[in-house]
Amino acid sequence: MANHLEVVEATSAPPVWASLRNEAERAARDEPALASLLNAVILSHTNLADALSYQLARKVADQELRAMSAREFADEAYQADPSLIAAAEADLKAVFERDPACKGYVQPFLFFKGFLALQTYRVSHWLWTHSRQTLAFYLQSRISEVFQVDIHPAAVIGKGIFFDHGTGIVIGETARIGDDVSMLHGVTLGGTGAERGDRHPKIGKGVLLGAGAKVLGNITVGDYAKVASGSVVLKDVPPGCTAAGVPARLVNCPTCEEPARSMDHTVPEDCFNYQI
Repeated sequence: MANHLEVVEATSAPPVWASLRNEAERAARDEPALASLLNAVILSHTNLADALSYQLARKVADQELRAMSAREFADEAYQADPSLIAAAEADLKAVFERDPACKGYVQPFLFFKGFLALQTYRVSHWLWTHSRQTLAFYLQSRISEVFQVDIHPAAVIGKGIFFDHGTGIVIGETARIGDDVSMLHGVTLGGTGAERGDRHPKIGKGVLLGAGAKVLGNITVGDYAKVASGSVVLKDVPPGCTAAGVPARLVNCPTCEEPARSMDHTVPEDCFNYQI
């Protein structure tokens, strides 16, 4: 009877949750040493929100913020704003579709710190927008300590986001990131100094930010643009264009149609005829 109920539940659940459960069941059979972990984090829950709140709580809890308390405010956020779970689903799909090393949904849900940092940020942002800034800052600190990713809770980040590796990503207070963006480790969306106010980049939809890219100041990287690895961007990048270099300049060829989805970081050598 229990197996029948699980099948009915999976078929009526959202596709991501059904797939995650099915993968977890197979993994528990294949690797009994991790069966208790898979059961506690995934299989004992009835929906993605419950499983995710449990997973984030066990990751960010410490001596000051116990896991039960962390789970309570994560649950509160998910119940109050279902779009947070819709964004988590889109983020999981993005990892699976864009990371060739990813074999399914269990990997990022359990182990990928880019995905886990992003979901913890989403809870901290909800807290920030509900006048709970001290707790939001506490979560920001824990994200930095646990995942080596520093995202200000006031930053605004869309859905379908892929943080590949995650280590060293820094996103400032007034940064804005559109849907379907991909970025690798070491990306900084920062300011240019000690100025106040709106001082961080605005990243459009479908943008690809290569490893170590620095985008600084209140500038715009347009939809479906690409920033090459190691570049330092100090001026606007028009939609569909590629920026490369230190300081970055536009190269004389458009990027691919959807760079964040293709994850194509290459820039052909014949494109390095710079536009001024």
